[in-house]
Amino acid sequence: MNIGEAAKATGISAKMIRYYEGLNLIRPALRTASGYRVYSDNDIHTLRFVRRARDLGFSVRQISTLLNLWQDRGRESGQVKRVALQHIADLEIRISELRDMIGVLKTLADSCHGDHRPDCPILHGLEREVQVQPAAFA
Repeated sequence: MNIGEAAKATGISAKMIRYYEGLNLIRPALRTASGYRVYSDNDIHTLRFVRRARDLGFSVRQISTLLNLWQDRGRESGQVKRVALQHIADLEIRISELRDMIGVLKTLADSCHGDHRPDCPILHGLEREVQVQPAAFA
């Protein structure tokens, strides 16, 4: 199938497919005599793997590692698990950072009158480094 059909079959845009090819995340597609990319069923299967990994938030580097492990039938499952556990740890850090941001923004928003006056603690908080304690989260 051509790149448009591959994009439709995998939910990955043609632009991203070319990008993944350029990164050597996926192997370069075969080309017709006129230079059009042609994707096999195996290529589509690999692209779907990449799409699912991206949906789960894995980085391109992690996906490359996972693809190599997926294609290596002699791999140890522990190798795959380590990648997944590291990704979970990274996600938990990001969640904590997002909660901190929400707390700071809530504190700034709560201190803003939100009326006709020009004074705005939100903008003041953004223009300088103000140490605002994030709200507690349960």
